[in-house]
Amino acid sequence: MNVRLHFLFTLLTASLIPQTGGAQELPTDVRQEIGKFLDATARKEVSVGRIRIDSVATEGNTLQLFANMNCAYIPFREDNVTEIYQGVQALLPAEFSKYNLQIRTNKRSIEELIPQALRSKKDKKAKTFNPAGTKPLVTALSTPYTPTNGLKNRHIALWQSHGFYYEPKLTRWEWQRARIFQTVEDLYTQSYVLPFLVPMLENAGANVLMPRERDSQIAEVVVDNDGCLHSRSVYTEKIGDKNWMQGTGEGFAHLRDQYINFENPFREGTFRTVETVKGKKERESTAEWIPELPSTGQYAVYVSYKSLPNSTDDALYTVYHKGGVSQFKVNQQMGGGTWIYLGTFGFDAGKSDAGKVVLSNRSDKAGRIVTADAVKIGGGMGNMARRISDAGATENIKSSDGNAAIVHKEMPKIDYSYEISGYPRFCEAARYWLQWAGIPDSVYSDSQGKNDYTDDYKCRGIWVNYLAGGSAVNPTEQGLNIPVDMAFAFHSDAGTTLNDSIIGTLGIYYTNVYNEEYANGASRYLAHDMTDLIQSNIVRDIRSLYEPDWTRRGMWNQSYYEARVPRVPTMLLELLSHQNFADMRYGLDPRFRFTVSRAIYKGMLQFICSQYHMDYIVQPLPVDNMALKMVGENEIELTWQPVADPLEPTANAEKYIVYTRIGDGDFDNGVLVDKNTYRTALPAGMVCSYKVTAVNKGGESFPSEILSAGRAFNSYKRLAMSDKQTNANHSSLNANHSDIVLIVNGFDRISAPADFVAPAPGDTLLAGFLDELDHGVPYLKDISYIGKMKEYRRSIPWMDDDASGFGDSYGNYEDKVIAGNTFDYPAIHGAAILKAGYSFISCSDESVENKTMNLNDYKYVDLILGKECQTKMGRGGIKPLEFKTFSQPMQEAITAYCGQGGNIFVSGAYVGTDLWDNRLAPVQESDKKFATEVLKYKWRVGQAATEGKVKCVASPFPALSGNYTYHNELNADSYVVESPDAIEPATKDAYTVMRYSENNLSAGIAYKGDYKTCILGFPFEALRTASEREALMNAILTFFSEKTNSFKQ
Repeated sequence: MNVRLHFLFTLLTASLIPQTGGAQELPTDVRQEIGKFLDATARKEVSVGRIRIDSVATEGNTLQLFANMNCAYIPFREDNVTEIYQGVQALLPAEFSKYNLQIRTNKRSIEELIPQALRSKKDKKAKTFNPAGTKPLVTALSTPYTPTNGLKNRHIALWQSHGFYYEPKLTRWEWQRARIFQTVEDLYTQSYVLPFLVPMLENAGANVLMPRERDSQIAEVVVDNDGCLHSRSVYTEKIGDKNWMQGTGEGFAHLRDQYINFENPFREGTFRTVETVKGKKERESTAEWIPELPSTGQYAVYVSYKSLPNSTDDALYTVYHKGGVSQFKVNQQMGGGTWIYLGTFGFDAGKSDAGKVVLSNRSDKAGRIVTADAVKIGGGMGNMARRISDAGATENIKSSDGNAAIVHKEMPKIDYSYEISGYPRFCEAARYWLQWAGIPDSVYSDSQGKNDYTDDYKCRGIWVNYLAGGSAVNPTEQGLNIPVDMAFAFHSDAGTTLNDSIIGTLGIYYTNVYNEEYANGASRYLAHDMTDLIQSNIVRDIRSLYEPDWTRRGMWNQSYYEARVPRVPTMLLELLSHQNFADMRYGLDPRFRFTVSRAIYKGMLQFICSQYHMDYIVQPLPVDNMALKMVGENEIELTWQPVADPLEPTANAEKYIVYTRIGDGDFDNGVLVDKNTYRTALPAGMVCSYKVTAVNKGGESFPSEILSAGRAFNSYKRLAMSDKQTNANHSSLNANHSDIVLIVNGFDRISAPADFVAPAPGDTLLAGFLDELDHGVPYLKDISYIGKMKEYRRSIPWMDDDASGFGDSYGNYEDKVIAGNTFDYPAIHGAAILKAGYSFISCSDESVENKTMNLNDYKYVDLILGKECQTKMGRGGIKPLEFKTFSQPMQEAITAYCGQGGNIFVSGAYVGTDLWDNRLAPVQESDKKFATEVLKYKWRVGQAATEGKVKCVASPFPALSGNYTYHNELNADSYVVESPDAIEPATKDAYTVMRYSENNLSAGIAYKGDYKTCILGFPFEALRTASEREALMNAILTFFSEKTNSFKQ
């Protein structure tokens, strides 16, 4: 959203201000002094325009000072309100000392603008906004843990701004904002909302409702009782004591590939109904949806049904997926006639009973009605076809220009054809999702088809009221009967600064509508409270962790459509300027996105807890220090450590959930454990993987990295034989572990792309992101990257969205999902190790650094370094660099391990560059010495190759052979290796064993002396196929297991 940087001095009109009565005039110079004092107070926290005392009045013995709206941008708290009153009192002439002082702004006294959640004395009379009943829309039954002090039973409507839309005046689909700094706002805000904010809210127990597609999976299968378009998917019913019947009224049908005008798929078909049964003896009736899926992957599952006067509030849905079985209860008294999200699950390609959705009529109450309609699996591609409406087109109006006249735009009379976007549905604007989701066209097309741009920002606010229609929140309008607790619009702003300062964070809410109150009589100033809490959390956390100079902008009480229309507390956030380089150096970093999203979740939690008079408890941070050990013949033990949150004292771990994945399956529903340790049997011949979350009364943390273990068939027979041989050579090696490979996951990095500012005096001329030097590392995957930056001249201004000026970027990836760090690489390495006939376990790099794991206990070590390298945050220089390839404790552990005659395999794209040529860190001689003297390699050059091909070359180690390919371009399956290293042997017993095919630079070395090393300048897990990984791992382990010292020069 383009918000002009202006301050509203005019909101306090004369009509709002009581007439001065009976007071001596407050001299002008005193007013000015008070204004200056308030200015100084505000500037400690906020970047605002001048604060003025506009007028003065006395009522009885109260002296009222009316400050302009800028004063209301101060985040008022009990301590600063006391200070303000003391400071202003001291400036008043003696004759005013007999009056009680009251300072007013934004139609309130400043003490009334302290959010309820932060007051020590609660206002018992003030009405709160707490509409929730007992049964939420969806309740997950298969989770091992339920938060009690989080957001359970709460419904939050939220959206990420804008989206791809049809512009009839240009007869094309386009973004609503400019392509800039390798993203576009329409996708950029999703990179907070989908991977971070929504899971945090769901982990706290909330039902999150969204007007845009939340699944980036481009495949979509719809299974329906009225038939399945182009698909062999099956809908089937089983009859128990109650019969399935045809419902009266309209339901969903999938009759066509694309939809035009106001066609509504939820009004083109039928639905099914059955009466509920209660007792154990009653035979249940079920409906089953069995999709035929085009490919194996993760898919969102949505169900639909009809809400009837006698609907059940506990319809039991069961999802069969790769991780097992997950059950949900859906309250069908709300949410009928649209897509209701259950969760995202792994499914195999094809059609089978192992991947299906089942609905039962078993309930807590007999004699109610369960209804069944379509099930949608996956996100899909856009299917709304648009053209200029028969009634013509209108000019676009800004969301804040509520009273602007509608202007018709003359268009040439041509036969325009209908066009679909050709983009994944998650890229498209809310207006199109709402049509696919059966929402009435009165919600999504206020212009009746003439202007999709204005329809899009309007529909998001109207949709909130439609969700809540019929509930206590919005009793007078028809809708889905969902008691929505709050709404949140996530935007980024436009605007630049000349001096490379941060534009920062703005909050917008609106009170002056619907008699300034919600349906239950609570004040719309609750939206001010919520805006203050969320904005304060964001700014405080960014300043604490990353950027002490982060700018806090105002809290605008202004008539933006998305803030004005919803009948629930609503905030419109402008997080930062996507057009300003200083902001986006932070804004492209996944760590920043996590922190901001957590701050927003904390602000929402604080607000909602204050409305329900609940204690505020924040979900923990993810655990770390993960380690697996073999204990006994076929058991493993998993250990980890909780992580304290310095910003949040309530975020302590109380228990943990351990999730397990067997072989190529998916993670199960998890097991709750009390302590930070877990033992389980390890079946032979398959890779078993584990991840851990921490839980407390506020909810569940994000997951840990994933560790894996595998037990080779007959490994113990072989171990027993090899023990005799190895014990002589490696007396210090623990015999138990002697043939086990220890995988150490040292690839923790997530980061923004490399950037630069030209050295002075060129710093005002050139800057930008250097995608080819280092694309950065997304968290899991990136859904907001559009292409690399192409305009580095700071002086080039934005002309229009097709000519974005400084920061302008290509759009060749804007409809693609880009793979990042999945934190799941021990499984990939382990599968190849197991195939070679070796058992393996794994651990995090921290557990080696803090000596939980001792490398010396293992005959073979495989250190994963991926794209690990020293990385800054934002402008750099404030917090220490993170993600060094070889930390000091790691160097010590490896040095000791090699000294004991170990075998170590290391692969990573920056194994040389990070120690020899990191642009952010001075070279340490000790680092180079470690590489050359212990691991026996030296750096030659970074960015060594572009084609992604390597070949083994003649060396004294014939085991190392073959040609290999790795991911050298952005793709959805593996992170990209855009800058591999060329490394060379550093000693006479080390040899080049691999070269990059395109230029014959040395890509990998092997050393054989009293111990063995194999170091690769590209990451092993980025090899394209399992067969290539198996061949190379087998070659390396063969080289390691050949007798040491047999080769003499």
